[in-house]
Amino acid sequence: MQRKSLGLMALVVIPGIFFGLVFSVILLLVPAKPAAADCGPVSVVVDGNAKVDGYTAEQLKNAAAVMGAGKALNLSVKGQTISIMVALGESGLRVLDYGDGPGPDSRGLFQQRDNGAWGSYTDRMDPTISATNFVKALQAVPGWELLEPTIAGNKVQRNADPYHYQKYWPEAVKIVQALSDGKVGVDAGSCGIPGKSGAGDDYPWKDSPTWLQVGANEASTSPLNLYYRECVDFALWRVNQQMGSTSAPFKFLNGTFRPDGQRLGSAVTWKAGWDAKGWPTGKTPRVGAVVWYAPGTGGADPTFGHVAVVKEVKDDGTYVEEGYNGNPPPDDHNYYTRTVSSSVPSAFLYLPGLEAKK
Repeated sequence: MQRKSLGLMALVVIPGIFFGLVFSVILLLVPAKPAAADCGPVSVVVDGNAKVDGYTAEQLKNAAAVMGAGKALNLSVKGQTISIMVALGESGLRVLDYGDGPGPDSRGLFQQRDNGAWGSYTDRMDPTISATNFVKALQAVPGWELLEPTIAGNKVQRNADPYHYQKYWPEAVKIVQALSDGKVGVDAGSCGIPGKSGAGDDYPWKDSPTWLQVGANEASTSPLNLYYRECVDFALWRVNQQMGSTSAPFKFLNGTFRPDGQRLGSAVTWKAGWDAKGWPTGKTPRVGAVVWYAPGTGGADPTFGHVAVVKEVKDDGTYVEEGYNGNPPPDDHNYYTRTVSSSVPSAFLYLPGLEAKK
């Protein structure tokens, strides 16, 4: 069967037939099916006893106003944290009645300019109104939830340095956790897009026969031109889904993904496919990124390698990946999740918007 599959590589390629058998014994990988991250909006609890080390009552009151504005607009906890991060980076969570050199007319928590886009002077000096206007602008950024927090904030603020806000993220997380009405887990990439990364097994062809069930010569392929229920087909489905292509005709296909006309192919070629397309890659897991295992890496098949998708990022140096064909028979060619050390994969393949600072 292995020799037979090798002959089909030019068509769609069989990725990782023995991957699950090997992968399951690697000690660095811990099988897991964790609960979904708490990514929804959180309410704010602030009273006279609320304290966060390093912040005054006035700053916490302003933070509560920012979070409350986000909650009113059904902004996710990640979005609320981005809002706090930006306010920290712009004003230190203070309502400033002055600007700076590049923006002398900037005012308020978000240092919003007097250009008509942010309302009146009174609006910009009002924590709730200014935060509401920031949140609306953030929600208008296409795919903002897929972006690195500092990049998402910069899409609204247009700071000269897109990574200006990055150093404020840990403090923003601390404030949101302290002021929320329950414990929330927040990470730069811990919350998936509703109905997309993090949604679980929404692969649309989960009941289709695999090539092993019908024979390689008779096997049909998915609309993505890859064999049903293989790791590559699930990963390419996620790529399409996250890029807004959720039904046929799909935007990204095995035969049309690369601009040079070569097939995306089996898992072994995916890094080269990303490079050919000019999409970024890196060593940091981000929700929605494709996880790429070179042949033999982390227990992947020594010929074909393996691909999966980052479902959740944890703060202990691990992430949760999701995919297909990652378990031994009889559970191969089915959906799986597992917790993996971030140092195990060969690379993470990012979609546009999942920028990684070089």
